[in-house]
Amino acid sequence: MKSSVRTSSGMFLTAEERRDPMIQVIEQRISVYSQVPVENGELIQVLRYEKNQLYRPHHDYFSDPFNLKRGGQRVATMLMYLSDNVEGGETYFPEAGSGECSCGGKMVPGLCVKPLKGDAVLFWSMGLDGLSDPNSIHGGCEVLSGEKWSATKWMRQQVTS
Repeated sequence: MKSSVRTSSGMFLTAEERRDPMIQVIEQRISVYSQVPVENGELIQVLRYEKNQLYRPHHDYFSDPFNLKRGGQRVATMLMYLSDNVEGGETYFPEAGSGECSCGGKMVPGLCVKPLKGDAVLFWSMGLDGLSDPNSIHGGCEVLSGEKWSATKWMRQQVTS
């Protein structure tokens, strides 16, 4: 589906692929780091960003009742980087920190994480008070050269169906 907010291409792993031993190990590791049970996780989404593609700043939590029906609110996100040799393509948190960082070759306020194969970023969409955290806004900076491949795992409040 075409979008001006996210210009990457992607797909979700299937429930059958989720049973693969390697995927099970990855999901168990995510559960250990996030302290969220495996069964509260959505299927992993794999994304590819080519040159000039990006994902504008957004929240991972839901604002509509439809998406809350299956497992409640998203509480955390694990973003895993699958490729190297990408210029740009940083993950950008405009409300984090008090410094500046390079986002797709432009200096912006906030915190930027350079995509490096094998690295991962865990961040929370809700505070300990159970309320959605507007400071969790983030985006994927424009890829200047190369391809950025990533995998995203969202964790919910309850078991997903």
